[in-house]
Amino acid sequence: MCAEYSDIPKVLHIIMEKPDFNHLYSIAENQAGYFSSPQAEQAGYSYERLSDLTARGQFKRIQRGVYRLPHFPNTRFEDLHIASLRTGPDSVVSHQSALAVYELSDILPAEIHIIIPRTGSRRRNGIRLHTHRLRADEITYREGLRITTVERTIADVIAGGISFQHARQAVQEALRRGLTTKSKLLAQAGWRKGRAAKMISQILEDQTP
Repeated sequence: MCAEYSDIPKVLHIIMEKPDFNHLYSIAENQAGYFSSPQAEQAGYSYERLSDLTARGQFKRIQRGVYRLPHFPNTRFEDLHIASLRTGPDSVVSHQSALAVYELSDILPAEIHIIIPRTGSRRRNGIRLHTHRLRADEITYREGLRITTVERTIADVIAGGISFQHARQAVQEALRRGLTTKSKLLAQAGWRKGRAAKMISQILEDQTP
């Protein structure tokens, strides 16, 4: 094979690896401006180019493997964005961490709670990983985070041992702000067993019509 044709694969590889900022922006835009190094690689950014652009101020390095587009403001949930990106694209913010995002409790979680697929890694410093099953309708987006729905969040924290007082506070506040409905909470209770189902039903029965 002559040199002219033998270089074609190399040329095609370079073309395919050309950085696509629009692609990267579309990823980061849905994540409050944050993105991971694997996501940057998907958009054609090599490690060397990513490092170079970060040094030149076009990207902001937040932690190892986590970046933010500079024109997106810093968020109060940056720790959750970092944890979510570091635990993979299928991770979902959950339990007390999700409760904090919805502002349904004054409890400050000691760890970040994330639900991951059963095949995911279970060792992350400062992150409490759960492998509970999630239906598609139990996942939503808030503050650029992939997060459990309000009713799923409430059921999870009740099952995890939250007090009746805090559970009632969360339910009442969620209903008052229109974040969920009694029918959605009752449906969640119907899918659950044990403490979560019993407590959700009891709290809703105590609500005035």
